[in-house]
Amino acid sequence: MSGITPFKLLMSREKALEIIMEHVKPVEAAELVPIERSANRVLAKDLVAGMDIPPFDRAAMDGYAVRAEDTYGTSEFNPKTLRLVGVLRAGESTSREIRNGECIRIATGCPIPPSADAVVMAEYTEEKGDNVLIYRAVHPLENISPRGEDVKRGEAIIREGEVLTPAKIGVFAALGLRKALVYRKPRVAVIPTGVEVQDLGLELKEGQVYDVNSYTLASLLLENGASVTRAPIIPDSYEALRSALYRYIDHDLIVFSGGSSVGERDMLSGIIEEDGKLLFHGVQIKPGKPTLFGVVREKPVLGMPGYPASCLSNAYVFLIPVIRKMARLPPKKPTTVKARMAKRIVSASGREQFFTVKIVDGKAYPAFKKSGDITSLSNADGYVILPVNLDVIDEGEEVTVTLFE
Repeated sequence: MSGITPFKLLMSREKALEIIMEHVKPVEAAELVPIERSANRVLAKDLVAGMDIPPFDRAAMDGYAVRAEDTYGTSEFNPKTLRLVGVLRAGESTSREIRNGECIRIATGCPIPPSADAVVMAEYTEEKGDNVLIYRAVHPLENISPRGEDVKRGEAIIREGEVLTPAKIGVFAALGLRKALVYRKPRVAVIPTGVEVQDLGLELKEGQVYDVNSYTLASLLLENGASVTRAPIIPDSYEALRSALYRYIDHDLIVFSGGSSVGERDMLSGIIEEDGKLLFHGVQIKPGKPTLFGVVREKPVLGMPGYPASCLSNAYVFLIPVIRKMARLPPKKPTTVKARMAKRIVSASGREQFFTVKIVDGKAYPAFKKSGDITSLSNADGYVILPVNLDVIDEGEEVTVTLFE
């Protein structure tokens, strides 16, 4: 029986992330999706308008459609009188031309009647029977939104690579388009490993814990633009791990949780080295030291720690930037706040440490327990980074907290 093999030279977090980012590519395939399901998707082709918006000259205000020349010289004390010859309510239009001395009451958004060239706002009018008193003159095109004022036919309105927001989806709807051509979401297989891990809903045997990592990783991936396949739990055996790797090799990214510690059951790194290229195993961070990354058949494979807090912490550091690159989403800019440490914290790990904290009244209270405790993150608002060469942060010292949300 082989003993425990120690980690070799640990890689810095920055270098590890750089290597991963060099070996993952944005998805190339595109798909048509209904616009109601296209929010936060990335447009795969310029959206070119096939029509003018608005498609006709329309009233920009409630009021009266007139010939502007009929209002010249009018004032509050010398109103002009026009004959009311029609009414246009929302959604209505007319082919009747307005002659000199006539007007039509019109609602906002209605097409401008033929021969009318302005709208007098209702506030500056007074309707008396079949006549309307006009108290303010208007110039041609006043209170009219001309055809194509918003969008002109043939104009590229939204560019390839832009993220579709509710407002941009509204442009598709305004053009009468029911679907959008967007880049396919990167497909990620999340594979939990270990005989000590049990499916939810099943009875725990002695020494077992429920599968946490599948659900935390899947949630984070979905939130950042991925399509996720949660694999069944794989036992830590060479045959099972290798079989699982190739079962999901058609995915864009394969993520194992567990099976990357440096123990006698550690086989994933060997499988990657045998069939592909192991690019690193061991990162100079705490938690998350046993992280590994490699490429098999041009597919990136990421091995995450088995302990829930370590696994999720690593996901924030490595998985979010990686999957957002693959999904063509912009990098997520972390939100940071300043706080004062409520207690003295000490790091004797010799590694860069991510220390979770909860912020209360401007003070940062330690929230980290152990790598196996998921509440180390669920009870935390964010984390403080202790660099490799910093062992102590004193009580009352100002720190930068990177927020999880």
